[in-house]
Amino acid sequence: MSGALVDGYDLVIFDLDGVVYLGDQAVVGAPEALGKLRERGVPRAYATNNASRRATEVAALLTSLQVPADGAEVTTAAQASAAVLAEMLPAGSPVLIVGAPALHDEIADVGLRPVREAGDAPVAVVQGFGPTVGWEQLAEASVAIRAGAKWVATNADRTLPTPRGPLPGNGSLVAALATALGRQPDLVVGKPEPTLFEQIARARGARRPLVVGDRVDTDIEGAHRAGMDSLLVLTGAGRPVDVLTAPPQRRPTYLAADLGGLFAPADELRVPPKDGGWRVSDGRLSGSGDPVAALRVLAGSATLDGGPVADGPDAERALRALGLT
Repeated sequence: MSGALVDGYDLVIFDLDGVVYLGDQAVVGAPEALGKLRERGVPRAYATNNASRRATEVAALLTSLQVPADGAEVTTAAQASAAVLAEMLPAGSPVLIVGAPALHDEIADVGLRPVREAGDAPVAVVQGFGPTVGWEQLAEASVAIRAGAKWVATNADRTLPTPRGPLPGNGSLVAALATALGRQPDLVVGKPEPTLFEQIARARGARRPLVVGDRVDTDIEGAHRAGMDSLLVLTGAGRPVDVLTAPPQRRPTYLAADLGGLFAPADELRVPPKDGGWRVSDGRLSGSGDPVAALRVLAGSATLDGGPVADGPDAERALRALGLT
């Protein structure tokens, strides 16, 4: 591909937390980049593992951050989980909710009956992130699951990017319940499962979508599983060292500091780039210029026989020297 990266794709699917916003604040440069995409007529969609807001609420937040959007452009893990449960269960089945009111509403919208107590005999438990989730909800879920309810997690993100840094995400709360139960959920719906990306591409009729995310373990692996190219940006929870230690299924197609990379030449952003001013020879990095270009070169040379090898002290020293730790 030549020209800007976005020119090679018919849809760009954005993760939100850590890519477009952090909490309720826009990532620096994100509104400008998304505005530029609008001007170019590039179709956009948004996919989030965060189940604490409904699609319309997410769209309203985006619009308040100078990123005009409507609910039809947003797909949440809560929506996808509700759709999966609606296929699994008869209409009207009781489902115990562990999460925010948004998850409760999504379950109700697909014809299932949301409940809050194990005494209501739920046939399934659905667990998603909510800022007020605590011991009481986890206890009710534990009782229901031990009684035979199916256990569905909207996602398994260990952390949630915020302006204060990474905070515990739904995966941390899932882990707490898994410890109590001695087992894992029956089903995890959100990324890295390909469900969200596949639903979006199918609904938009996209033949060549690009996924943009900040985490190799959810966004990038999810893109791989969906058979889609991916762009990793370094504005959220992901760290440069994560790129170096990623196995093949978590290695991005492209790497950029931020969403401005969407308008850079595709070949410059590839992992590894065709020519980034840096090179690795005999295990040593040499060159000059953009440190993120150096990271692309390091990431592209970080495998041997299909596995990561650039995860030792040499890689750490190289990242420190580049100011990328």
